[in-house]
Amino acid sequence: MTMFRLDGKTAVVTGAGSGIGEAIATCLARSGAEVVIGDVRGGEAERVRDAIRADGGRAESLELDVSDGPACAQAVRAVLSARPDGCHVLVNNAGIGHVGTILTTEVADIDRLMRVNVHGVFNLCRAMLPHMIARGSGSIVNIASIGGVIALRERFAYCTTKFAVVGMTKCLALDHVKTGVRVNCICPARVETPWIRQRIAEYPDPAAAYRQMSESQPVGRMARPEEIAALALYLAADESAFVTGSAFPIDGGMTMGL
Repeated sequence: MTMFRLDGKTAVVTGAGSGIGEAIATCLARSGAEVVIGDVRGGEAERVRDAIRADGGRAESLELDVSDGPACAQAVRAVLSARPDGCHVLVNNAGIGHVGTILTTEVADIDRLMRVNVHGVFNLCRAMLPHMIARGSGSIVNIASIGGVIALRERFAYCTTKFAVVGMTKCLALDHVKTGVRVNCICPARVETPWIRQRIAEYPDPAAAYRQMSESQPVGRMARPEEIAALALYLAADESAFVTGSAFPIDGGMTMGL
């Protein structure tokens, strides 16, 4: 992952206090970027910041609820005001899930997912885009899901919001394709994150649950956060200058028949 360099660039990564977001923040920092780590859990953002600094990277932390539009606008203003060259990369990774069909999903459930998964992307993009457009360059990477490309059983609200993220990505890319700003999204299948491991531990037979979750991908295992981070780095780097409006599955073969 060393061929793609981000020296002199600043990247904001949301939901970076653990899992995929932490892996992306760490990867971008190791590739030369200064990383601003946003997470609703301020203590976790600080932990990742300190780990990146201990690794020789540059990082700042920011407690941020992406569902709060004014807070997102203020966070972007703070990032830009402290950096003469502004922000070059925005990774919208923050997201939450819900299990259920439409018959077991309450209005409050889908509202909660919409606020984080959809409004969160909207809030950060709307605040950051004018700056990127004015500079004539920038890369926005949205973390969607394989559930934004295909339907997943009993993930009605989650898939609804992730399909929306894919749609927003393509609309943003099309509307601003002549400005120098690129917008893409990554659509992972199940990734072995700390959150997934915690859920597995709650099953009556964790070992059986782990096998089932792994074998649901055709390749027979879950993805590693670092594998998602590698694609995020490529999309953030200048080497992907010809790539915009695309949704990239990282799914262990789940969509190979499409």
